[in-house]
Amino acid sequence: MISNRLPITLAAMFLSAAPARADFASCLSGLRHAAAASGVSGATISSALDGLEPNDAVSFMGQQPEFTTPVWDYIAGLVDDERVAEGREMLRRYASALQTAESRFGVDAATIVAVWGVESDFGKSFGKRPVVQSLATLACQAPRRNDYFKKELISALKILQSGDIRPEEFVGSWAGAFGHTQFMPSTFLTTAVDLDGDGRRNIASSVADSLGSTANYLRKSGWRQGMRWGFEVRLPTGYSGPSGRGSKQSMATWASRGVTRVDGSPLGDGSAGLLLPAGRNGPAFLVTRNFDAVYAYNAAESYALAICVLSDRLRGRPGIQAPWPTDDPGLSRAERRELQALLTRHGYDVGEPDGVIGTKTKEAIADFQGKAGLQRNGRASQKTLNALRSR
Repeated sequence: MISNRLPITLAAMFLSAAPARADFASCLSGLRHAAAASGVSGATISSALDGLEPNDAVSFMGQQPEFTTPVWDYIAGLVDDERVAEGREMLRRYASALQTAESRFGVDAATIVAVWGVESDFGKSFGKRPVVQSLATLACQAPRRNDYFKKELISALKILQSGDIRPEEFVGSWAGAFGHTQFMPSTFLTTAVDLDGDGRRNIASSVADSLGSTANYLRKSGWRQGMRWGFEVRLPTGYSGPSGRGSKQSMATWASRGVTRVDGSPLGDGSAGLLLPAGRNGPAFLVTRNFDAVYAYNAAESYALAICVLSDRLRGRPGIQAPWPTDDPGLSRAERRELQALLTRHGYDVGEPDGVIGTKTKEAIADFQGKAGLQRNGRASQKTLNALRSR
């Protein structure tokens, strides 16, 4: 006879889950009223919210790699030879749409494509979570910024009501960003454009709309046509002057402090701030207002730098020249896949080698590092890769 009594731990789990479900349902009711008051139709609200359950979005808060990953790891994984080669192919393939976007909004093709590459790997990594479900979960259960996610949820419902994005393609990141260039719903409403002329603003299935919308966003964020985002520089030995992208001064002032371009050429005209993403012993950059426009897309300096350096490489310019202040640099995606394949060969279960360093890969790295006498930190790095290669 099978017992009709749950084990104590399982029963406790169900009892604790019941109030959470009730709280979510109560919160969802309030969101329905707020959406209706904002002009969302009852049919749209019912279609999107009826029977909705929370997902795991809250668990990802505070884990964004641009804030938690060393800058040399972050750049190594985003600006590698693979992404440069594929980005140049996208420049060729979508030359017509990019030319239209540049003509209309004044943003060059390389910058637009660089945003696309960093945001979704040219459309290969949209995220798979339903946008409405994630935003409702965050609006009701996030430990902070609930009002922000509530606003984004209502914006998402307005997008569905407009018909620009179909429900089945309205998927994205844990935070509700979606499409080729990962717009939040409120940004979509104010910035998305119909570049392909089909009557819909669809950054989920139209590359042209995505490229045009990105150019429009950068223009609205202060992008100036014809201005460089910045360039790498060398600091004089023992430099102790001002820094920070917000402290912009004339190029003449920077030159008077002994700052030079990394290639030795004159700094030129205009004004810029001194960006030191890894401190005074790492690569240094003078960055203009166009860097700030890219920064506005996602407020993290490492993120903006990745896009700007990628855009330079798409133009045929070199990447970052100065070494990072570490004796254990980061890995490209090809090297990360090699590391995963070697871990598999050593008996670790990390799944298919895809270059994504998830929990299983980190745990395997940490275990191997401990056995190899390396610092046990679970980090995919050159020292760990070289140790795997040598065994």
